[in-house]
Amino acid sequence: MDAGGTTETPQAGLPPSGRQFTISYERQTALITEVGAALRRYHVDGRDLLDGYAQGEMCTGARGQSLIPWPNRIRDGRYTWKGQEEQLDLSEPEKGGAIHGLTRWANWEVERSSESSIAFVHTQHACQGWPWVLECHLEYSLDETGLTVRTTAVNRSSTPCPYGTGAHPYLTVGTPHIDPAQARVPGSVYLPVDEQGIPTGHRPVEGTPYDLREMQALGDRQIDVTYTELERDDDGRARVHLAHPDGSPGVALWSDEAYPYFEIFTGDTLPQEDRRRTGLGVEPMTCAPNAFNSGEGLVTLAPGESHTGTWGIEPVARGGRSA
Repeated sequence: MDAGGTTETPQAGLPPSGRQFTISYERQTALITEVGAALRRYHVDGRDLLDGYAQGEMCTGARGQSLIPWPNRIRDGRYTWKGQEEQLDLSEPEKGGAIHGLTRWANWEVERSSESSIAFVHTQHACQGWPWVLECHLEYSLDETGLTVRTTAVNRSSTPCPYGTGAHPYLTVGTPHIDPAQARVPGSVYLPVDEQGIPTGHRPVEGTPYDLREMQALGDRQIDVTYTELERDDDGRARVHLAHPDGSPGVALWSDEAYPYFEIFTGDTLPQEDRRRTGLGVEPMTCAPNAFNSGEGLVTLAPGESHTGTWGIEPVARGGRSA
């Protein structure tokens, strides 16, 4: 049974993203899909904090999807692990790479649910370029602070496996495009990339258009890079802020210390022209792009070992306080 029921008018046939699940807490509502256990919408007092997609639409641009067992890109879809070369299917053929993992188009099963939380499970079995079995869990919960997303993976294979995870929501503060929105990204280092979107090194953000350590208008800058060396608040969380230029309530995405990286994406290269720059992609990641080759941030899961990371979204009141 759908947790809490659906909040949108049912349509003939199944939605492209499968069954729709709703959780709610006081003035907050989140909608999660069967396909990918993806976060399709999140709104507070009727105000959308995500640039999501409609029930009758297929997910585009990885909106709200979780990225397992790697976020971002693997160059040429190829990597070597313990002396064995693996070749993944090329899910981003225009750049000749494999992008955003293996589980985002799978049907996830509900483990448990309540009015304000829902947990999903999916087993990623061995496939082309991935000779392991990974038990994956996603839990969404709402409380007085906002939305929390907890991701856990367990290696159910008999040999160690490489692992990384991330998520791909697009934040919005209600502006038609993100150009006038005020943003803050707490990263002092960014990873420049080549034509395949693969990092070529590390550079300080200071003196570059990527320096968003102070709240400022995004303007027309085009960003699709990873930030690291994240400044964290007293609670250990790193936060990306987005605010409306008129000072009305904004939004923050936070991640715990399992996520040392944020990918920031202004959406300029999305194939759907009407969705370009309509939301700010803020992607918490446990590892750098191409980590299966570079090893940067990569986790090795021993047989039976698990990894958990937590991120979330907070409504932000006027003046920058959590709502």
